[in-house]
Amino acid sequence: MILHDVTRELTSSPVYGNDPVTDLQWVTRIDCGDDYNLSKIKFCNHAGTHIDTPRHFLDNGKSITDFPVSRFYGACSVVTAKRVLTGEDMEKILPYCHKKVLFRGVKGGILSLSAVFVLADYEIELVGTEDMSIGYEEDDYQVHRELAHNDILVIENLDLSEVDDGEYILVAMPLKMDGAEASPTRAVLFEQEKGL
Repeated sequence: MILHDVTRELTSSPVYGNDPVTDLQWVTRIDCGDDYNLSKIKFCNHAGTHIDTPRHFLDNGKSITDFPVSRFYGACSVVTAKRVLTGEDMEKILPYCHKKVLFRGVKGGILSLSAVFVLADYEIELVGTEDMSIGYEEDDYQVHRELAHNDILVIENLDLSEVDDGEYILVAMPLKMDGAEASPTRAVLFEQEKGL
């Protein structure tokens, strides 16, 4: 089994728009004469590679702790997109995909609103992107709301540069924070080795 870490490093990852900047501070340090190293961190729940839940765009939407851990684990398809995806594109792609799909490529959002309607029709559970937002710039808010209405989880700010298109097992466990609309995650893809 080959493991691919597809997570961006939390403290150095750029933040979206006016989100709070991640701040790691030392409380005690051995090199300053303390007996042990101890740090604290302040970050936005949408910093680095993170999972958005429906509560991000729906006040009564499900939060991180409303989903069983099985929703963050399972068979996954990685697909390269060279442009913003439409509903017509989804009709061609999704019959060959698992219920968790990660999209490589395209900056400025990868899903149009019509694509989300088809994702919902196919009962997709989770979608991911390398971009800081999954919604195409012109439809960003509507894309996120439609994903939320259909309980489709979103992983944003992945690093899929070292993996090929294909089938994997995704493990992307969020922090257990009651009521949180999002959480950083350590996303890993398990790849079955080929041959003997």
